[in-house]
Amino acid sequence: MRVVITGAAGVIGSVLRRGLGDAYVVRGLDRRRTREPDVDRVDVTRPKALDAAFAGADAVIDLAASARLETPWPEVWKNNLRGTMNALEAAHRNGVGRFIFASSNHVTGMYEQDLPYSAIVAGEYSQLQPGSIPLIDSSNPVRPDSPYAIGKALGETAARYYADVFGLRTICLRIGTVNAEDKPKQARQFATLLTHGDLVRLCECALNAPADLRFGIYYGVSDNTWRFWDLAEARSAIGYMPQDDAERLRSPASTD
Repeated sequence: MRVVITGAAGVIGSVLRRGLGDAYVVRGLDRRRTREPDVDRVDVTRPKALDAAFAGADAVIDLAASARLETPWPEVWKNNLRGTMNALEAAHRNGVGRFIFASSNHVTGMYEQDLPYSAIVAGEYSQLQPGSIPLIDSSNPVRPDSPYAIGKALGETAARYYADVFGLRTICLRIGTVNAEDKPKQARQFATLLTHGDLVRLCECALNAPADLRFGIYYGVSDNTWRFWDLAEARSAIGYMPQDDAERLRSPASTD
């Protein structure tokens, strides 16, 4: 399978290039200059460049975006949304078989202002029991927590449109916390961590999703003790079975 990854020089893109490289023919795209031999310099805001890059691809993993949660709306509008729409259109025009859109957990981020989620993200577990937390899934209304998250929510909607109107098989992954260190760095991340290993497993499941799956939205998170996003949909639809738990990475110093 020939897989094109946009935004390939970032943390997530680098993890996927390494993790998928043995099983797939992977081509990375990024607008930044890089010395990585498997990453070409392509700006997703330029449609013609994407057409050439997507030609012959079996699948696209679209990561390209200004990924900071603090990204202001003008940049989301000019860069993120334009890049997403260009990627969807180029995938449609070039007959790409599977389009995987890197959405974000932040499209439902405002739920974290409410109990019990607010207690979990603060690391306050004394009144809580693992396994009794109401889990958030794709049926919950979106509650974006930032302009960045609004852009991702609009990207999910655009992906649905291309699936319904043009038959482009799309999967949206609401990715949790992925960092270079591959471990939690603050209390919230004990609930939201997606390890490098589970990230690769998640994307492999999306790449090999059943051919009759035209559209889906799934949370991308490890099987963390304190997670509050539902994995049942990803498990049943694409077979995602995470193997890691952030709790195993908790040091004695980080325990309340």
